[in-house]
Amino acid sequence: MKPVNSLLSATGTTVFTVMSALAVQHGAINLGQGFPDTDGPADVLAAAADALADGRNQYPPLTGVPELRQAVAAANARFYGLQIDPASEVVVTSGATEAITACLMALLDPGDEVVLIEPLYDTYVPVVRMLGAVPRIVRLTPPKWELPRAELAAAFGPRTKAMMLNTPMNPTGKVFTAAELAFIGDLLVRHDAYAVCDEVYEHLTYDGWRHIPLMSLPGLRERCLRIGSAGKTFSLTGWKVGYVSADKSLAAVVAKAHQNLTFTTPPNLQRAVAVGLAKEDGYFTAIADGLQAKRDRLAAGLAGLGLGVLPAQGSYFITADFAPLGFAGDDVAFCRHITEAARVAAIPVSAFYDGADAPRHYARFAFCKQEAVLDEAVARLARHFGAAKLTEAG
Repeated sequence: MKPVNSLLSATGTTVFTVMSALAVQHGAINLGQGFPDTDGPADVLAAAADALADGRNQYPPLTGVPELRQAVAAANARFYGLQIDPASEVVVTSGATEAITACLMALLDPGDEVVLIEPLYDTYVPVVRMLGAVPRIVRLTPPKWELPRAELAAAFGPRTKAMMLNTPMNPTGKVFTAAELAFIGDLLVRHDAYAVCDEVYEHLTYDGWRHIPLMSLPGLRERCLRIGSAGKTFSLTGWKVGYVSADKSLAAVVAKAHQNLTFTTPPNLQRAVAVGLAKEDGYFTAIADGLQAKRDRLAAGLAGLGLGVLPAQGSYFITADFAPLGFAGDDVAFCRHITEAARVAAIPVSAFYDGADAPRHYARFAFCKQEAVLDEAVARLARHFGAAKLTEAG
C-alpha cells in the first residue's frame, strides 16, 4: 500500500483530546480543555431553538446569514471603531479553527514564510506546513511573556508572507500591549506582510487590560484578517461559530477557502449568535468580571498548594509552575499523574511548542468552571500532595 499523508500520519492526537479522555476514564475534574461547564445566555439559546422552527434550515449563504454578518460588522464598530462592510468583508465559519485554516489558505503559497509566536495553539504549525509554507517561530519567555523585539524582527525576511498573532493569548493569558502591536505593525508594513489575528478571547480580559485589535491600528486594516469566536464570547464552545473580518480583497479569497472546507455553518446557530452580539454592554462586562473572579479563586488555591502561578491578563487559562512541589517528572508526566492520582486534569504547556527544547515544568489550568468545581479541584490536589508529603516524611 502506498503511504498516506506523511505530515498527518506523523501528527499525534491532540493533547486536549488525550487529556479529556483520560479525565473521563479517571473521573477527574477537567481543568484541561478550555470549555465552560455551564450553558451560555438563555436568550441566545432560545433564539437558536426558535430559529429551528421557522423554515430556514436549508443552505445559508456561503459567507453567512445576513443577520450575523451585519451583527459582526456592528460589533466591530461598537467595540473598536472599525468600519466593516457586512456584505463583502465578513465570512462566517464553522468555528475559529476553521477560520484560521481558511485565512492561511487564502494567503499562503508553497515556500512562503509565516512568523509565529510560541507558545502557540497547536493547529497553527501543522496547517502552515500542510500548505507547503515555512514556519518561523519566535519564543516568548515566562513569567512575563514579553515580546522579544530583536528576535521577532530577525524572523521577518523577503519571503515572509504573513504572521499569526494570538491576543489575548492561549496558553499564556498574555494581552499584547499597544507598543508591542505598533512594533508588529511596523514590521508588517516594512515587509509587506499580512497578519492572521486570532482574537477569540477578545472580550475576556482582566485587571483593566483592554484588547486592541491589530486591525484597528493606522495603516493595518488592509493587512489584517481578524478572527472572532461565538464559542468563547457566549460560553457555547460546541456551537463552532467563528467569523472573519477582513478587507474585501482578502475576504473574497477566505470565502473560497471556506467553500472548500465546510461551505456553510448551521443557520439557526448563526442567527442566535447575531442576537448575542447585539447584547448590551453589561453582558460583556459581566462575563469578563465573572471569569476574573474565577481566575483569582483558582490562582489563590494553586498558590496555596505551593505552585508558582503566572499572571494572566486574558483568556480562560492560567499557567502554573509545579517545580516547587518537587515532582520528579516533566509536564506531561505531571498532568497525567494528577489526572490519575488526584483526579484533576490539566494540560502540559510543552504541548504548545513546536521545538523539542520547550520548558517542561508548567501546566495550564482552565478556570472557566463553576466556583464549586474549582474549589473541589484545589481540594483534591491538596489532599493528594499533602498525602504525598506525609508518605515521603514517613
